[in-house]
Amino acid sequence: MYHYLRNRRNQRYFPLPFIENFLPTKHCHWPFSTFTVQTPNANPSLEAVPSNFHAHSPQRPNLLSTHNLTSTHPAAPSLDKSPPFDQNTLNDIISSNKIITSYIRSGDLSSALRVFRNMTVKTTVTWNAMLAGYSRKPGKLTEAQKLFDQIPEKDTVSYNIMLAGYVQNSDMETVWSFFNSMPSKDIASWNTMISGFAQKGAMAKARELFLAMPEKNSVTWSAMISGYVECGALELAEKFFEFAAVKSVVAWTAMISGYMKFGKIEKAERLFKEMPVKNLVTWNAMIAGYVENCRAEDGLKIFRIMLRYGIRPNHSSLSSVLLGCSELSALQLGKQVHQLVCKSSLRDDTTACTSLISMYCKCGVLDDAWKLFLETKSKDIVSWNAMISGYAQHGAGEKALHLFEEMRGEGIRPDWITFVAVLLACNHAGLVDIGVRYFDSMVKDYGVEPRPDHYTCMVDLLGRAGKLVEAVDLIKKMPFKPHSAIFGTLLGACRIHKNLELAKFAAQNLLNLDPQSAAGYVQLANVYAATNKWDHVARVRRSMKDNKVVKTPGYSWIEIKSTVHEFRSGDRVHPELASIHEKLNELEKKMKLAGYVPDLESALHDVGEEQKEQLLLWHSEKLAIAFGLIVVPYGTPIRVFKNLRVCGDCHRAIKYISAVERREIIVRDTVRFHHFKGGCCSCGDYW
Repeated sequence: MYHYLRNRRNQRYFPLPFIENFLPTKHCHWPFSTFTVQTPNANPSLEAVPSNFHAHSPQRPNLLSTHNLTSTHPAAPSLDKSPPFDQNTLNDIISSNKIITSYIRSGDLSSALRVFRNMTVKTTVTWNAMLAGYSRKPGKLTEAQKLFDQIPEKDTVSYNIMLAGYVQNSDMETVWSFFNSMPSKDIASWNTMISGFAQKGAMAKARELFLAMPEKNSVTWSAMISGYVECGALELAEKFFEFAAVKSVVAWTAMISGYMKFGKIEKAERLFKEMPVKNLVTWNAMIAGYVENCRAEDGLKIFRIMLRYGIRPNHSSLSSVLLGCSELSALQLGKQVHQLVCKSSLRDDTTACTSLISMYCKCGVLDDAWKLFLETKSKDIVSWNAMISGYAQHGAGEKALHLFEEMRGEGIRPDWITFVAVLLACNHAGLVDIGVRYFDSMVKDYGVEPRPDHYTCMVDLLGRAGKLVEAVDLIKKMPFKPHSAIFGTLLGACRIHKNLELAKFAAQNLLNLDPQSAAGYVQLANVYAATNKWDHVARVRRSMKDNKVVKTPGYSWIEIKSTVHEFRSGDRVHPELASIHEKLNELEKKMKLAGYVPDLESALHDVGEEQKEQLLLWHSEKLAIAFGLIVVPYGTPIRVFKNLRVCGDCHRAIKYISAVERREIIVRDTVRFHHFKGGCCSCGDYW
């Protein structure tokens, strides 16, 4: 079903800098105005009744008597024609048709059938309503066929409904045969066929029909454009979009989604600003596109703009926004979205609740995630996975495994994502033997074939525990070619245990698979630095420069009153830098009095000890924590996020800071969460 927003607003400009060049566009509030064709799967979550027929027909209906109901199928009674009817009869038919339509739209076929069977007179519209209910419901195609055969006066709508049912529930050969048998075809018939082939990726056949179609409308062009986008033929989609006689909002939105899918963000932005009319799906495409292209901040900005225009978000909007909040650790906006969910019809929606659980976990608020998990009325496998993963990320391995066993007790069968979370929990808790048992049980007990992610977890589990030889043996036994993450994980374990020979092996394999991998060079350099082989470190860095490999700069950030403050190591631009340095110097004195000794191995530069200490003191996470100590009220946890792993010295220093300042400090790096309190870390110094 294709929706069009009516044009009710005056032209307005976007207020935020990152889209300040967008052209004026027009928007409106609900409801949508609607143009509908018999397109299969247009709204797969609902059993739609075609909206091109109504509870009463503009023409005088054909009336059919049903005094003697005899049928081989309850939905398909045999009927005799009735005598002439009066206005009261017509009013009863109109009322009954409306009731049937309402039941079908809500998915209640049984109630619709009860009303249908009690009607003494039926019109073709009545039959079409019931046919729509059966033809769109999975597993009911046989009943729909029987019902279709019983319709005394079939019209074009009857054939279109049945055609759409075949497209949704049968193979395209059957669909093609039925299409050719239709006594008459209208635009909706052709559009249904083209959409059907497009949705199944048969774009050559869709194009053949498109060229043969006697008359086309905007839906026809939209179906072709959307089909080419879905099958990845973006250039063909562009050509059809360029030559489309009428460009509907569906076509514009399909192109935006396609550009975002292939990382052509600027083209998507240009189309978005040029669109004459936008609907909710368009906004969702932009929000999701930004988030999926690692530009979550822009996604959250455009979501705020959408709200200012009065566009009400749906679960798709909120899921994308919550994913963006998770990536940016934007807890305050995440809480605001939670309020939106609570005030909407989505408050009991499992998908929305699961997205919130995931957001709270990834923002470091595990207690709120658990509370919401308990309040979620209908938990699916995704809900359980989100909570198990949350516990695993936070190092609560035993809780994660207990929850896994509880899930099994509820009769929910784990999937491959569940086992990634379970193995991650074992990994972060150092539960090597238990992790091996779960890995072995995947195929044997659950029929879940191990994927690269599972092998990566196992290599990490064995490597962190110092079982480097076993990790290498596992890599060699993998049933598929190892990917770069496998060797990157092994290389990280070699750095921890200072195994230079295996580090060279892992680095060579990593760089063979991904020559531009900055992580491979950096990790190898770190291994050399940890063993004081500075000439080798210099050689690795020269190799990086020669191969034009750029290391991702490390940075940390902290959210204060919905404002994100970002810090880089040795930061020189933050407006509060003087106060931050003063706080760090004060902390350094307190920590050393408490027994802190800088871990100079974490300073990966061949300089003097005093300079190394200074470099360590200005690491990005320490700068962010010092700022948090200044501005975050006492008693409120300080939450800091980092784009790389926390170094050994920072981990040691933060334990001392949590003790001398009597503050809870939560740090998320690329691997896990660290909860520092009273001089201890939740990871138990195992990360």
